[in-house]
Amino acid sequence: MQRTLLFKILTIVGLILLICVPLTMIENMIETRSAYRAEAVESVASSSVREQTVVGPVLVIQYTDDYEEKVDTGDPAGKAVVNRSVQREHLVFPNDLQINGKIDTFKRKRGIFNVLYYKGVHEMAGEFTVPNESVLPRATTGSRITVNSAKIAVGIDDVRGVQRTPKLNWDGTEIGFRQGTGLRSLPSGLHANLARISLDSADKPIRFHFSLALDGTEQQHIVPVGNNNRLTIASNWPHPAFGGQFLPMPEEQPQSSPGFRRSWNISNVSNNSQAQLVELERAPQRRTTARTRPHIDAVSIAFIEPVDVYTLSARATKYGLLFVALTFAAFFMFEILKTLPIHPVQYLLVGLALALFFLLLIALSEHIAFWQAYLVASAACIVLISYYLSAVLADWRRGVGFACGLTALYGSLYGLLVSENNALVLGSLLLFAILGAIMVATRKVNWYQIGQAA
Repeated sequence: MQRTLLFKILTIVGLILLICVPLTMIENMIETRSAYRAEAVESVASSSVREQTVVGPVLVIQYTDDYEEKVDTGDPAGKAVVNRSVQREHLVFPNDLQINGKIDTFKRKRGIFNVLYYKGVHEMAGEFTVPNESVLPRATTGSRITVNSAKIAVGIDDVRGVQRTPKLNWDGTEIGFRQGTGLRSLPSGLHANLARISLDSADKPIRFHFSLALDGTEQQHIVPVGNNNRLTIASNWPHPAFGGQFLPMPEEQPQSSPGFRRSWNISNVSNNSQAQLVELERAPQRRTTARTRPHIDAVSIAFIEPVDVYTLSARATKYGLLFVALTFAAFFMFEILKTLPIHPVQYLLVGLALALFFLLLIALSEHIAFWQAYLVASAACIVLISYYLSAVLADWRRGVGFACGLTALYGSLYGLLVSENNALVLGSLLLFAILGAIMVATRKVNWYQIGQAA
C-alpha cells in the first residue's frame, strides 16, 4: 500500500538524520585538531619568536619647554609669575623610506604539526629633515625650547627575533642600537642615541641606513611611517597571503624560481600610520605591550600552507550529508527499479562507512599530503562498500556499479574542494545532473502501482 511506501521513505530520512550524529562529531573533532595546531604555533612562538611587526624608524626629539605662567595668589597687587618647565617629545617621520627585505622560510615540528618560521634581512634607508623649532609643540608662544636628546626608534614586536645588533649609519656616523624605545606608542623595539641635534640647521636632510636581521613566525607586518614609502619584499615561500591595509603592486613578470618578489608604493596621504602613532604617544599614560597595542595601518605578509588540511577537511565534511543522501537515494531507486528490498540496517551500515571516510581523511592528512590522504581514504571506503554491496545486492556486478558511482562522487567532491572559487557552480551542476539522471531513470515508473506492490 501507499502507506508502506511512505513508511519506507520516512525510515530512510530518519537514517539520514541519524548519520548526522557521527558527521557532527567528526566536524567537532576537526575543530579540536585545528585548535591543537594553533596551540602548537603558540607554543613555538612563546618559546622562540612570535610574528613580527616593524614600525619605523622614527626620529624622537626630547626637549624641555620653559615658560612663565601667571598664577592668581589672591593678592590685590595682581597675579604672581611662576616659571614652569615641561619635558616633551616630538616624533619626526622620514621624508623617504625604502625597505628592501629578503625573507627565507623554514619549518619547525611541534608534535605532528608543522609551524612556519622565517629569517629575514631588511635593508632600511631614507632621509629625515630636522624640524624647525617653531613646529615643536609648546605651552605658550614665547616659551623657550631646549633640546635635551634625540634618538632613532624602531618598533619591533618581539626583540628575541633580532639576530645581531644593527648599526645605524646616521649622516656618515655609525651608532649601535640598544634595546627599548622609551615610547608609549612603541612598547617594544630598539633605539639609537644620536648626537645633540641643533634646530638651527632646520630643513637640512640627513641620510640614514641600517640592516635589520629579524626572525619571526608565520607573519610579517611592516608599518609605512614615511611620507613616501617604497617597500620591496622577496622570499623563497611560493604561497604568500598579502593583507593589511595595502596590497602590493601587480606582479610585472612572474619569477621563474619558486617564491615571490613584490613591491608597495605608499604615501602618507594614503595611510594613517603617522597620525595613529602620534595619537598613541599623546594618549594618557597606560601600560601596553606589542600584543595589546591598538591597530596601526600596516603591510601584512602571511606565509601560509598552500593546503590547509583542516579547512579542506571541514569543507569536505559539510558535504557528508549530501553523500549519504545521494547514496541512500541510489539504494531506494534500486529497490524501486529492481524490486530488490534493502533492509534499513544495511542502509545504516553503508551510511556509517561513508561517514568514516571523513574521519580517515583528517587522520591521514596530518601525516601525508592531502591529496594522498583523500585517495587512500576514498579508495578504502569504496572497496569496503562495494564488497559489502556485492553480497547485499546478490550480484558482484551491481556492487561494482555502485563502486563506480561512488568513485565519480568522490572525484566530484575533490573537484569542489580544490576549486574553492568555483565550488558553487560546480556543486549546482552536479546536483542538477544527479536530479536529471533520477528523473530520466524513473520517467516511466508507475508510483501508484509500486505503492500497491509494497
